Amino acid sequence: MGSFNIKIDQSAKVFHAEVEGTFSPEDGQASIEAYSKAISSISVPEYEIDIDCTKLNVSAPDSLPLLEGCFGLYKKDGFKKVTLRIAKNPILKMQLSRVARTVKLDSYEIIEV
Repeated sequence: MGSFNIKIDQSAKVFHAEVEGTFSPEDGQASIEAYSKAISSISVPEYEIDIDCTKLNVSAPDSLPLLEGCFGLYKKDGFKKVTLRIAKNPILKMQLSRVARTVKLDSYEIIEV
């Protein structure tokens, strides 16, 4: 089961998200709904999004379209920069990089912590 937590730092203009576990389609849909509700109160192009993925598991192939959809939202909504923080996990890093390239998300950075 996947979980998520969203926090907006309006003074620093950073949208913080924390994701962990393995997301089912239902978990993913719930996170997208919470994301959409949270961004409705901010001017997204003024913000960066910082996502803590240190407890996120590698996604199963059937969950990849959902992950691509999330990355597509970050691009469409126009965040200045997308930062993904991961634990040392070469497979997850490769998967996130591939998804970012697939949706042509240019302004992203993956940081291993």
